[in-house]
Amino acid sequence: MLRRIFPRQFDNTFRGHWLAIWILIPVVLLELVISVNSIVNARSVAMGADGIPLDRFGAEAATEVISLFVLLGFARLLLALLGVMALIRYRAMIPFIYVLLLVLQLGTKALLLLHPAIRSIGHNSAAGSAVILALIAMLLTGFVLSLLGDNRPDSEGR
Repeated sequence: MLRRIFPRQFDNTFRGHWLAIWILIPVVLLELVISVNSIVNARSVAMGADGIPLDRFGAEAATEVISLFVLLGFARLLLALLGVMALIRYRAMIPFIYVLLLVLQLGTKALLLLHPAIRSIGHNSAAGSAVILALIAMLLTGFVLSLLGDNRPDSEGR
């Protein structure tokens, strides 16, 4: 299993189940949309999707929160671009991409449990949570499928 996640080299030979590739495509597209939206519309994402009451913050504090959203969006964009690169050229890294994206999503959830964010009064994050839970389910399914499939030894004799 670890050899699938961390192969000796990243080539274009995918050894998992073919459905893992097709699940990764909408996941990466969704990550691209989320990241670009966080970069371009940081204020509306912070206030709308995440329910952060920027209008109750001072101008400097609101600017800092927006800056952090832009930086987080850029980091997510880089991970999504790694996913694009895996889909196009380095398919052996697809299980690794699933691990990275799972760590991002589950780590974010865990950290927000430890350090809850201030939310606007009456903010309903059910729609956002449903999207993230669906994304996590897709990531888990794709990850398992990426580990299944072709069990023939690699060209490296592993």
